[in-house]
Amino acid sequence: MTSDATPLPSAGDAAIESVSVLGEDSRRRMFAFIRRQGRPVTRDEAAASVGISRKLAAFHLDKLVDAGLLRARYGAPGGIRKVGRQPKVYEPTDGHIHVSIPDRRHELLADLLLEAVLAEDSGESAAHAAVRTAGRRGRELGEEERKQTRPGRLGAERGLSVCERMLDQHGFEPVRETPTRLRLRNCPFHPLAAKAPELVCGMNHAFLAGYLEGLEVSGVQALLAPRPGECCVQLGPTTE
Repeated sequence: MTSDATPLPSAGDAAIESVSVLGEDSRRRMFAFIRRQGRPVTRDEAAASVGISRKLAAFHLDKLVDAGLLRARYGAPGGIRKVGRQPKVYEPTDGHIHVSIPDRRHELLADLLLEAVLAEDSGESAAHAAVRTAGRRGRELGEEERKQTRPGRLGAERGLSVCERMLDQHGFEPVRETPTRLRLRNCPFHPLAAKAPELVCGMNHAFLAGYLEGLEVSGVQALLAPRPGECCVQLGPTTE
């Protein structure tokens, strides 16, 4: 059974789209106005804040909703109930805009390190706990992917195709060098990896090895193969 799901955009692509949406002046000013209010805002209020028509404001507000910067619903602004249909109101989402080219994932690394500190076993070194935690997180991610997509048996080639989607979403910039080998052009943990390569590369390797294990990909392994300016890990045949 194969999955024909449309590949999701990477976090970097989504962030760039959000920034491009805010490039229009009225749109950016309305977004800033809504964020400052601390309550849902109507189209009329948003339009008045920048001096444009309600119809044009609706167009810009819908663009902000599509980009994931605002959410819309029907409700009474200020909690005041009125007779008749409630107006459409807008409020900020909980997301944050962060653009880095190439993609960096310091928050993922920080989250893994924090989890390792909290879950550190008695007598276990911090480094060992960090690597163990990264491996478990990768395995859980692979298991969840398998549960959702139900891909059946995954050999090397099809398994790497599934891996590419996750790796792209996490900023690894995967490149298919051969049908059974993926090179990762970007280290999402750089430049922290340069400061503590043994620890960060060890966590990275454990994370990706755990993912392959959880996804149940046969014939592929995560290999430490550092190259300058790239990720220290590549995915290749188990015979290498």
